[in-house]
Amino acid sequence: MFATGVSCVCGLAGSPAERVSLAQTASTASGPSSVPSIDQALEAQVPSGPALSPDGQRVVYEVSRTNWKDDAFERDLWIADRAGSTHLLTSQVKSSSNAKWSPDGHWIAFLSDRPGQVGDTKADSKQLYVINPGGGEARQVTKLEDGVDEFEWAPDSKTIAFTTMDPLSKEQKDRAERYGDYTVVNGDERMTHLWTVDVTSAPVATPASKPAPSAASNSAATPPAGVPEAHRLTEGDEFSVQGFSWSKNGAKIAFAAAKDGELKHGGTATIYVVSVADKKVTKLVTTPGPNEDPQFSPDGSEVAFVTADGAQYFFYANQKIAVVPVTGGTPRVVSGDFDEDAHLVAWSEKGIYFGAVKKTASHLYRLTVATGAIEQVTHPDDLMGFSPSFSKDFSEVAYRAALPNTGVEIYIAPTTGSGAAVRVTHLTDAMKPYTLARREVVQWKSGDGTTIEGILDKPADFDARKKYPLLVVIHGGPTGVDQPAVNPDRYYPVEQFVAKGALVLRPNYRGSAGYGAKFRALNVRNLGVGDYADVISGVDSLIAQGFVDKDRVGSMGWSEGGYISAFITTSSDRFKAVSVGAGISDWMTYYVNTDITPFTPQYLHATPWDDPEIYRKTSPISYISTAKTPTLIQHGDRDKRVPTPNGYELRQALEDHGVPVKMVVYHGFGHPIDKPKQQRAVMEENLHWFGHYIWGEPFVDGVGPGAAPGATK
Repeated sequence: MFATGVSCVCGLAGSPAERVSLAQTASTASGPSSVPSIDQALEAQVPSGPALSPDGQRVVYEVSRTNWKDDAFERDLWIADRAGSTHLLTSQVKSSSNAKWSPDGHWIAFLSDRPGQVGDTKADSKQLYVINPGGGEARQVTKLEDGVDEFEWAPDSKTIAFTTMDPLSKEQKDRAERYGDYTVVNGDERMTHLWTVDVTSAPVATPASKPAPSAASNSAATPPAGVPEAHRLTEGDEFSVQGFSWSKNGAKIAFAAAKDGELKHGGTATIYVVSVADKKVTKLVTTPGPNEDPQFSPDGSEVAFVTADGAQYFFYANQKIAVVPVTGGTPRVVSGDFDEDAHLVAWSEKGIYFGAVKKTASHLYRLTVATGAIEQVTHPDDLMGFSPSFSKDFSEVAYRAALPNTGVEIYIAPTTGSGAAVRVTHLTDAMKPYTLARREVVQWKSGDGTTIEGILDKPADFDARKKYPLLVVIHGGPTGVDQPAVNPDRYYPVEQFVAKGALVLRPNYRGSAGYGAKFRALNVRNLGVGDYADVISGVDSLIAQGFVDKDRVGSMGWSEGGYISAFITTSSDRFKAVSVGAGISDWMTYYVNTDITPFTPQYLHATPWDDPEIYRKTSPISYISTAKTPTLIQHGDRDKRVPTPNGYELRQALEDHGVPVKMVVYHGFGHPIDKPKQQRAVMEENLHWFGHYIWGEPFVDGVGPGAAPGATK
């Protein structure tokens, strides 16, 4: 966000760019009464990662590709220009992503995990490559065992700074050889550090070197073949580097770094500067963190960064923008009373650009540092914009964007004035043959009078005189947000549900992003309890309007949405079926197993040892004696965020109380289920689960989605 034929690229190559207002792109889908199948939804191609050329005329972007044979979602790089010309830039096995133009516009750097890489690297490591924008063979720039995490071009268009995890030390390798593989908790963390590489320098000798690509029509010096030598900028075990940026003269790099790379230590992140010439590191900010995402001022005298401004409970406090002199000193907050998380993007002569969620929209903003004035750059007001990238002079910006009931495309637009946006991709044209659900923003009052918004998905032929089943799909976070854009279904087959005649409510319950810091704090020491009230009041509001069948209501969600669904399972008899995806059942179990242990102390203001009662009150398992609702549980077996003991605990408790329950564990997956075959399984399980309990369909027998043990067929 400004804040982070479906199997082919339909209508892309050679299609003319449209010079239209974004408001004009919202149109009603037409065609036969059909929706994409689950497989077609998983094959739907979506543009992402736009990178605008320095002259503002071309944009390189990623297009997803579903590889069923290798069970992977992969990405290719494409280039489009304002005149409507497009071409495929990379076409390799596996993925190419994270493209960035050199400041002179002559080269594009990107990351790839393609096979056949130079050097002894891990099979899935992402190495750095450069390629001529006109095409040709890409040249590998790094050969790192663990690959590259992030990178940025220097202003000279020759040097690239990047971060990579430090390799295992000799002592660690010797230990593994002698004792086997094991981990010392809080003792085996590996640090991430900054390096630089000159892509035009002579390569390290290697028999795997390839011929250099042709410079085609530009005048850039052709990088030599092979992999050049990289040079370390930071080192040691005092900090682990996160995001970074170059000064405009290329003499310094500002970076954020935390105690180590563990999520639980994210609050220790603060801002440093390193001098490229002598590698001298200076700590700029000593105030409490997290302090992140540094960007130099145009004259190099100051560094802007995102800060919690000393907030003790920074998980739900507003993230603000502050600036500090490059020599160090006392930071000053410059984003004023802007009441949302400000996601810093860049600092130009025109001001600081940042992104933020605005209820169910998201926008790019420009902050004038001297006055604190903030101007919304993107329009119209209901735009959902993501991933901005600027031309060198900041006169143009490329971004992903959608309006209500449209899919995401990539646009180029001016940053000032009233000029129209230029649409440069047309991937959503593949959806034109389908009749998709209609999305609208709805609003209701929760039990304590708080106004709650959500997205209601309706059949295209919705008739308010009829009664429809209602399925609630609950986002994660809790600081996620649902928006009325058209996105391919993942986890939950919403379009299939709507085609079967259901309404789907996606509530932005208390704690969601986009509604200000006070709203985000409403579930503090109230997790689950207040969230459940927001969901059930939304259900009641729709029932009261007369078009919902109160006897056919279900709920589902992943992560925090799974937790709220587990709360529904154990607290309500009003739902006919529930699906809990990677959800929390017991905050105590969660606290001692998760990789993000500060979460519950931040939201519950206590550890389970300090205040066991608040952990009991907000845990679904505490209400298991009242559980009646048939529940599907889905979990990755390597989930560190919400570890599987949460799923097993809920499953056993429901079984002990005679409640129909089915648990499916997906092997090799962490918190997200991120491969197509397993996402297919997740969606089909949900389709059959609710098909049975909401529509009375028989369970499917045999291998694959089917009945819960002991459930009625």
